Amino acid sequence: MSYNLPMVFSVTSGKGGVGKTNISVNLAYHLSRMGKKVLLLDADLGLANVDVLLGIAPRYNLFHLFHEGTNLREVLYKTKFGFDILPASSGVSDMVSLSTGQKLDLLEAMDHLEEEIDYLIIDTGAGINENVLYFNLAVQERLLVLTPEPTSLTDAYALIKVMKLNHGVDKFKILVNMTPDMATAKDIFKKLYMACDHFLSGVSLELTGVIPRDPKMRDAVINQTPLCNLHPSSPACAKIGEAAKKITTWKSNSELDGNIKFFWKKLLFQEQSVA
Repeated sequence: MSYNLPMVFSVTSGKGGVGKTNISVNLAYHLSRMGKKVLLLDADLGLANVDVLLGIAPRYNLFHLFHEGTNLREVLYKTKFGFDILPASSGVSDMVSLSTGQKLDLLEAMDHLEEEIDYLIIDTGAGINENVLYFNLAVQERLLVLTPEPTSLTDAYALIKVMKLNHGVDKFKILVNMTPDMATAKDIFKKLYMACDHFLSGVSLELTGVIPRDPKMRDAVINQTPLCNLHPSSPACAKIGEAAKKITTWKSNSELDGNIKFFWKKLLFQEQSVA
C-alpha cells in the first residue's frame, strides 16, 4: 500500500533578525498556491511569532499540547492563506528546552498528520541551542538563511560547524536574504563556502535563493499579512517564488527518503544512546 511521504525541511539561521520567519511564511504561501498541502511548525518554542506575522490569535498552541494534554487537531490552525500552522508560545520558559518525553509526544502527534501533508516546514529559532539543533537534525533538508551582515555570516558558519562536527550533518541549502544586489549575495555565499571548505572538510553548500532587500516586506509585517499575498508582484516575492519552485525538486533528490516518524524516532534513539 502506498501513502504520502512528506518532505520535511527546516528554515533556520545562526543569527536572529535575518527574516527567517518571513521566509518560512512566504514559502508556505507559495507552496500552497502550487496546490501543495503545507504545514508550518513554529519551532521557535519560547519566542514564537508566526502567528504575529499572520495577524492571528490561535486559541491553542504547542504549550497546550505538552502541558495540558490538548489534542493536536485542536492545536492545528488552518489559515486563510491556504496552509496550516502549528503555533508555539511566546515568553514561556518551560518551552525553551523540550524534554525527551515532550519530543515523543510531538512525534506521536505528528505521526497522525504525515499522510495529509506534502511539506512540513519547521521554522526554528536562531542560534545553536538545544531546540534549534534538535529540529535541524530531525529534517531531510536545512535551508539556512543569512544576510550580508558580517555577524550573520559568522553565526551561520557557527551553526554549520556545530552541526557538522557534533552531529555529522554536512549538507545545507543557503538563502541570502535582504541583499542589495546579486553581486553582494554571491560574495557572502563565497565567503561562507570558503570558510567551510577551509575549516570543515566535506561540507556541501547549495545556493537556493537570493532575496532582495524590499521595503514591501516591512509593509507586509506591519499589516500582518504574508508579503506574497499583500504584494504578489514585489521583487522579494518573485524571488521567494523561485526558491519555492526549487524546493519542489528536493523530494525526489533527497538522499534521506522517509517519513516524519522515521526521522524523529531515529533522532530520539540517538539521544537515548548517547545518554
